[in-house]
Amino acid sequence: MSSSQQQPGASAPAKQQQQGPATTDSRPRDDVAYEDVTDNNFVYEFGGPIGAASMIVGFPLLMAYQFLCVYDNNGHFLLPDSLGDFLPWASRMAARYWEIAAPSWTGAKIYLGFTFFMVGLAYVCPGPVMYGYKLPSLNGQRLAYHCNALWSWWVAIITSLVLHFTGLFRLTQIIDNLGPIMSVAMLWSFVLASIVYGITVVRGKKHRASGNVIYDFFMGVCLNPRVGTLDLKLFTELRIPWPVLFFISLSCALKQYEQLGYVTPESAFMVLAHWLYSNACNKGEECVITSWDIFYELESWYLLFWNLAGVPFSYCYTSIYLLKNGPMHFPIWWNVLCYVLLLAGYFFWDTGNSQRNRFRMYWNNTLIKRNAFPQLPMSFIHDAKFLQTRHGNKLLIDGWYAYARKPHYTADLVMALTWGLIAGFGSFFPYFYLTFFLIVLVHRVGRDDARCARKYGADWEEYMRVVPWKFVPYIY
Repeated sequence: MSSSQQQPGASAPAKQQQQGPATTDSRPRDDVAYEDVTDNNFVYEFGGPIGAASMIVGFPLLMAYQFLCVYDNNGHFLLPDSLGDFLPWASRMAARYWEIAAPSWTGAKIYLGFTFFMVGLAYVCPGPVMYGYKLPSLNGQRLAYHCNALWSWWVAIITSLVLHFTGLFRLTQIIDNLGPIMSVAMLWSFVLASIVYGITVVRGKKHRASGNVIYDFFMGVCLNPRVGTLDLKLFTELRIPWPVLFFISLSCALKQYEQLGYVTPESAFMVLAHWLYSNACNKGEECVITSWDIFYELESWYLLFWNLAGVPFSYCYTSIYLLKNGPMHFPIWWNVLCYVLLLAGYFFWDTGNSQRNRFRMYWNNTLIKRNAFPQLPMSFIHDAKFLQTRHGNKLLIDGWYAYARKPHYTADLVMALTWGLIAGFGSFFPYFYLTFFLIVLVHRVGRDDARCARKYGADWEEYMRVVPWKFVPYIY
């Protein structure tokens, strides 16, 4: 057998048996294997330079088009009358977008004000200091992460509510200025990506670079950009996209209250859904340190664009659609079904992510206990079964991961489905998130399988034999 099956504390080597949960200021053991972030087997992804250039141009145009459809046309497609009318139609669309969504000082003050407020909180809020994997690119050094996103999240919520109810800043201004805010966010992602790319090139610290400027700008060349104690990649992964998405949905609900005198169950659903997602990301920040995005992905245009602009301003279509077309008058059983599916999906998603990441933290000797709401049962597997690889890493085959290799993705897609179902079937745009996310996850699983096959060899083949299903047992 190419890999051995072991359990923490049972048949592990003696040195491993001595490890235990670390305190918040303890450094992890040094006997954990290096995490391979160099990956010398370079291959073009996303269609190479042509694909990268197409997405750098295409994604902002797609977001602008969808904004006009959802915000300005009540969720209905805007199409030219004929193929010959395409250029005049595109010109009219561009003029209309500039009319209602051109960058403005108000949009800049709202978006950049929130961004730098969160940056300030990242430096001053309390939270444990955690350590990531040993990185070959840093000669085995472990980077420290100040995990205070949870405090920042709650301070941001309380501050925003105080500003709203005192009238200093009404949260409804977010939806009233959504177009300009989105345009500022897109421009800011280009500016920040250019700064990161430029500084990295000047310093001669490029990672996994192809030599093609457009492709390298798209994929990134900087692995661990930092400003003092602030890790830019972890910050932009958690503290901007999901909180901004939540505040957009909250703004829609408050605007609906101003218009109708109440908030519909559907709009309340989206506030709950986006609160759960954002809260989970921030309360589990220490778990994200060992995720693919943080230890392997480079800080790139595509990560910055989607974290700073794409996620909050294209995953919010359901909330905008419900505001523009509500109240929906669905039967009670339909709304109950959506709420039940959402909460069930959330349970498996939250516990699945927790099982996987806390398993890594346990063996990295960085596992801590945090009193963050909500703490769900089955979030940590004691004496978890795993496959030991010759590379040194351990592959979890217990809990939800005994049934599929990516069960947290499946639960994530269930939640994404409910974000569409709660709006009914009158428009495609509430299902854009589900459609886009499905494509992203299938592509990501393919990338992950290819990288792990190169990294683990026969051990990965054994792992796929033990856990053959990717998303759903006996189906896919």
